[in-house]
Amino acid sequence: MSGQLDSLLKEERIFNPDDETVRNSNIRIWMDKHGIGDYDELLERARSDPEWFWDEMASELEWFSPYERVLEWEPPHARWFTGGRFNITYNALDRHVAGPEKNRVAYIWEGEDGSVRKLTYYDLYREVNRLANALKGMGVRKGDRVSIYLPMVPELPVAMLACARIGAVHSVVFSGFWAKAFRERAADAEAKVAITADAFYRRGKVIRLKETLDMVADDIPSLEKVIVVDRLGEDVNMVEGRDVRWEDALEGMSDECPCEELDPEDPLFILYTSGTTGKPKGVVHTHGGYAVGVSSTYRFVFDVKERDIWWCAADIGWITGHSYIVYAPLIEGSTSVMYEGAPDYPDPGRIWSMIERYGVTIFYTAPTTIRLFMKYGNKWPEKYDLSTLRLLGSVGEPINPEAWMWYYRTIGGGRCPVMDTWWQTETGMHMITPLPVTPLKPGSAGKPFPTVVADVVDDNGESIRGSGGHLVIRTPWPAMFRTLFREPERYVEAYWSTFPGVYLSGDVARIDEDGYFWIQGREDDVLNVAGHRISTAEVESALVSHPDVVEAAVVGKPDILKGEEIAAFVTLRGTVKPAPRLKGVLREHVRREIGPIASPSYIEFVEDLPKTRSGKIMRRVIKALIRGEDTGDLSTLSNPESVKMLEERLQTI
Repeated sequence: MSGQLDSLLKEERIFNPDDETVRNSNIRIWMDKHGIGDYDELLERARSDPEWFWDEMASELEWFSPYERVLEWEPPHARWFTGGRFNITYNALDRHVAGPEKNRVAYIWEGEDGSVRKLTYYDLYREVNRLANALKGMGVRKGDRVSIYLPMVPELPVAMLACARIGAVHSVVFSGFWAKAFRERAADAEAKVAITADAFYRRGKVIRLKETLDMVADDIPSLEKVIVVDRLGEDVNMVEGRDVRWEDALEGMSDECPCEELDPEDPLFILYTSGTTGKPKGVVHTHGGYAVGVSSTYRFVFDVKERDIWWCAADIGWITGHSYIVYAPLIEGSTSVMYEGAPDYPDPGRIWSMIERYGVTIFYTAPTTIRLFMKYGNKWPEKYDLSTLRLLGSVGEPINPEAWMWYYRTIGGGRCPVMDTWWQTETGMHMITPLPVTPLKPGSAGKPFPTVVADVVDDNGESIRGSGGHLVIRTPWPAMFRTLFREPERYVEAYWSTFPGVYLSGDVARIDEDGYFWIQGREDDVLNVAGHRISTAEVESALVSHPDVVEAAVVGKPDILKGEEIAAFVTLRGTVKPAPRLKGVLREHVRREIGPIASPSYIEFVEDLPKTRSGKIMRRVIKALIRGEDTGDLSTLSNPESVKMLEERLQTI
């Protein structure tokens, strides 16, 4: 990124938490215990003595032997809780099974077909131990890698925990990825074993996962065994000597397996970035620091208590699912809802009906999902009783203020604070986020979590305020990734070399006069219009703030005079008809919202935008189409037909 980013969008609404929410929150109770008066005092004390804070957080977990030092920091390399012995699985299962939480439900799982399974902590413990013993019987040892290619079924967290229990390193590959993506990741990790399923449901269709894996299995030289979960009872090809069914693998295995006592810095998992450009990066997280980071952020940000029913509506194939469906909720002893299918299948009431049926109290989802349901209108959530909800969360990308307001009012009834969290695969845990005690600004991620020193800097690394710049983190944090798998030089070059010793997030942000952070998108999602650097996210937010618009994707169209012109692709609410006049209305609306320079030169109405199966708009596809470039790998699209429709519309531009 060259130069500062113009900040055009203004948002001045503030929502203060009610007194009862503040008084009963986990963070307020903890602050009272430590004699801390208010939120700003907490941030200052944690910033001045981060090791004190993380020592306090680590004391909430159980260690086989205590650590000697909280942190060893030689930028860009950190070692947390050195000298101790630890295993994240012991904290997620054993300590609960040893007490009254043994029979508490860990997961309420619902399949897209309506089937329901409930697993208690004891159920989970026994299944994890049986699979751990099966893996050991297959020759899997500490440090070996296991690729997990499963849909959202309970066997997925079981597989992750079984690997962690014996010190093996799991690498989950999102079930929406196809053969090439799986091969790249499993081969790079040198996976010894792969765990997959025969098939699963997605929007009523049968997705044959084992068949996909078979297409590339021979191209993964390290692969010795494939374990197959029987989800749908499909007839699949089983390669003799290599493939074994889940039930057969666990047959006769003991439901007790010793928990490997590990160094806190031993690797827990590799999670590959999406790889839309270049080779996917294998982000490595470790047992100790990751456990401390995700459990403390979960406890304080979402204010989770024993009586809560938690639902993180992400996919475990992404970091959000690793951290806040599997590890943090289990460490904290929560009851979680887990869902297999599409959020709006068979109708747009699916999510809201599940919240009603299971009495969900805390709901965490992505802005793309929120905007999807805005498109369907208020009638769907209004059919269901959502009164059990007490807190909402947002994750995955910046949430525009209008989506925030719809979420707050329509889903939360104006009573549920919205925790808009900023973090990444690499950070492992929330980095910039509100807490239940903080005033909220729609569209802002708030202030950094205690001890996290975030900043916005210009190209010279100098701090700036008011305008957009590089979002960086100046201090280490326990859940930080330790390296890129077998690419230590790339780890330093990609994240720590631009501003030595400072983590470069790759995101653009600005800090307002109150110290609140506003995430403006990725650095490559910036337009250069007649010398003005404009965030695509701000223009999209302005468009979506119009009552007729539910979703927008903005890209730059090359222009000889201006450098770039703004092209917007807009999805309208269900009852609104596209009309030439509406384009003028929307241009004028953007002018009023953020200024004439940001008014789109081109507006096209589309029925749908290209999206991944996790719901993210694939702006790179739109950008490639408008520039006449190769669109690249489209295998992760949930709606490939949208690309053809876009191509037809672009012929008119």
